Amino acid sequence: MNFETLALMFNRSLIFTFSKMKLLLVFSVLALCGLLLVFFQGLGQSSGQWVFLSLTFLPLFLCTGVFLALGIFLIRVYYREVKNKEIDYKDILGHSWETILSASYVSIPIVICFIFLWMLLGIFILLSNLPSIGQFFNLVLVFAPFLIHLATLVLCLLSVGILFFASPLIALKGLDRHSMYQEFKQRLTFDPFINGLLLFIALLPLVLVLSLLVLSSILTEALCSNCLTPIHTILKSFFIMLPFVAFLTPAVIFFFNFSAESFVFIQKQSRAG
Repeated sequence: MNFETLALMFNRSLIFTFSKMKLLLVFSVLALCGLLLVFFQGLGQSSGQWVFLSLTFLPLFLCTGVFLALGIFLIRVYYREVKNKEIDYKDILGHSWETILSASYVSIPIVICFIFLWMLLGIFILLSNLPSIGQFFNLVLVFAPFLIHLATLVLCLLSVGILFFASPLIALKGLDRHSMYQEFKQRLTFDPFINGLLLFIALLPLVLVLSLLVLSSILTEALCSNCLTPIHTILKSFFIMLPFVAFLTPAVIFFFNFSAESFVFIQKQSRAG
């Protein structure tokens, strides 16, 4: 890979990001997912750490399936844009509907794994609160919650990897499980460094925008020091969520555009090799 090829992939992904229809579609999906996050956040306001953990990460993993379905649709639209073909969103959705529904179930194993980790954390909290021996478990098994939280964060990274690697594979190759597994394995083992670099570039705009938004949100907290009731917190989160979604929308479209570019590039490189 040379710099000119990488620049071409980046610029083409960026150019086809700012489409009114795609921006409106992605904004609507992100807003629905944001509403789900705010709802779960509201439920976890007065709960303990164990329940709060599940209500924080569970909606993220549930949204993975939604984002995967969205990514498949966006990549199929992007493929036609690059090829200068006529784009009919209803026609693309009609031909992609079964694939999108089937692909959305890919996130189920991640959700099951998280629920299992959440149950393990609950067992640890139960043991640590037992009379007499609870302190022993709290000291000797202190590594248990550390490993559980670490595994939860690894699941988050795995979800991002699935969105980047699996979305173009399903969108452009279909949902044949056997061939998909072989293609996925070949993609990851072909050149791990290049794959990691491409994933980093795809995430770069998203991370930069999200960092600025989170920093702005933290600075805004000082203006709402009296928002102590759950209803105040939920309403504040809802109205902050809307500009979050608006600014994240182009970065999400770029992420899937660049994932398609990366998939095609790796396919060409593997054939040439």
